[in-house]
Amino acid sequence: MNLRRIACALTLLAATQSQALAKEPVHNVVIFVADGLRYASVTPDTAPTMFRLKATGVDFTNSHAMYPTLTTANASAIATGHYLGDTGDYANVLFTGFPVAAKGGTSVVFLEDDAVLREMKQHFGQGYMGPASLICAAARAGYETAIIGKIGPAAIQGLGCLDSTIVIDDATNHPRGPDGTETGAIALDPDLAKQIAGATGADAPPASGVPNKAQQAYFLAAATKAVLPALQKRGKPFVLLFWSRDPDGSQHGEQDSPGAAVPGINGPTGHAGIADADGDLKGLLDTLDTLSLAKSTDIFVTADHGFSTIAKSVPDENGVLPPPSHPSGFLALDVASWLGQKIFDPDAGNSELDPASGDHPVRGNGLIGPSPDAPEAIVAANGGSDFIYAPGPDAREHTKRIFAKLLDQPYIGALFVDDDLIKSGDARDFAGALPLSAIRLTGSAGVPRPAIVVGFRSFDAKGCALGPELCAVELADTSLTTGQGMHGSFSRADTRNFMAAAGPDFKAGFADAAPVGNADIAPTLARILHLSLGETGGRPIGEALKGGKAQVVKHATLKAAPAPNGLATILDEQLVGRAVYFDAAGFPGRVVGLQGH
Repeated sequence: MNLRRIACALTLLAATQSQALAKEPVHNVVIFVADGLRYASVTPDTAPTMFRLKATGVDFTNSHAMYPTLTTANASAIATGHYLGDTGDYANVLFTGFPVAAKGGTSVVFLEDDAVLREMKQHFGQGYMGPASLICAAARAGYETAIIGKIGPAAIQGLGCLDSTIVIDDATNHPRGPDGTETGAIALDPDLAKQIAGATGADAPPASGVPNKAQQAYFLAAATKAVLPALQKRGKPFVLLFWSRDPDGSQHGEQDSPGAAVPGINGPTGHAGIADADGDLKGLLDTLDTLSLAKSTDIFVTADHGFSTIAKSVPDENGVLPPPSHPSGFLALDVASWLGQKIFDPDAGNSELDPASGDHPVRGNGLIGPSPDAPEAIVAANGGSDFIYAPGPDAREHTKRIFAKLLDQPYIGALFVDDDLIKSGDARDFAGALPLSAIRLTGSAGVPRPAIVVGFRSFDAKGCALGPELCAVELADTSLTTGQGMHGSFSRADTRNFMAAAGPDFKAGFADAAPVGNADIAPTLARILHLSLGETGGRPIGEALKGGKAQVVKHATLKAAPAPNGLATILDEQLVGRAVYFDAAGFPGRVVGLQGH
């Protein structure tokens, strides 16, 4: 199909959808994302608004994040309804395969940055965030659209239509960041910008904090005092997404138990972060009521992922944590040692590190080889999981050598290897690992895939009595320390997020026991909005909608062929039709929530 035909098809689709809007009333949609909110942490005391919403609306009791359990990865699934192999947003930190000018020419980048996202889209085109997003489909169909909140996952929601969507994030009216680089800030309509400045008393959002009260107060005021009134005045149905940085930011940055796993992220700082998010949701709901929009607006609340407390060492047989032994970049340092190569830090101007002197990558990332321009391996650190890339003609041999060493490391929880590498030789070379296709990291995207995905070990905190999902601790490749918070692993503590919904299209007082996940949100809301997203990986959550019927749920277990030392990655999953939901995966005894096998 040529470009003219594509343009005609899109015009016809928009016209058809606009006609549907004219024929019958269509409800508004508000998507609220509480970053890093665990299902079990929502109680009447910690989050009364969310607890009340799930009790009176739909309580998704069997909820799931995508793996890796990272922010931008799940943001891409929330936006499009596709699995990560189609979006290309596999993790927060990726090896791009090209020098990213927005970050000084490095090829290992953190995606929570508007300028980086724009450059990724420009470079890869449909190979990065190619599937249509709900926000863009709504904008094309004539809905009003707005995105407010945390930089990175916010812009991902409308990456293909940022010029036709209201976007307010950390970069708004901040042309340059603290490091002096351009932020890629998305311009606001001047009149709306004046209204926001009057509502917030500031020309631009404040910096984030722990708890993130000041910044979220700005975003909430912008939403409730400027954006929602403007949307109401325009008189058209709208889609608004609000991405709350808390409790994620507070759980990452808290200092309630330095060096100890208890209380970890279950202390007062974590609770303050939950309260921040709950208060924001309450403010939005109250404003919808004040503006007489409550009865015509569906609310969908989700979290991008769960959370765990950090450990920097593997516990002994009694569950006691030895002194920290895994600094930031410990995997990259190990890979360099195994290959007998130099290591360079892409976050420090590709400077060479001297491991013998105690050097380590500042953010965990490493270029490994004779020079930074000719790496034999690259490690992209992502907290509870790391990506290992092996570019060049000897990719399979280097991957094989690294993989054999990984099997011996007590910090490993799960291993996945690129399908092409497995198929290009003797599959026994990677016995113990499942292929990337098993976790839907293969698909239509054009972004370089990792050779190996490493999930780190997780376990229950000794002395914690709150249950496995709140007591979970994970090894994490991060500059954060024991007692602070992280995510990204394949434990059930990280895959189980909070999800709930309410409004005119949803059932009331319904506890949905069927598996649901972030990839289901866009298809569900597209059905409510009478939009077509085409074929997606996620499903419309029909059983949660009025008149919907129960779903047939299947449980399955995938098991890798055992490695010579007997280790084998196991994946517990649930299925509804073609939609797949990942519970937990890894080596038995090394991953929280992995069922006994």
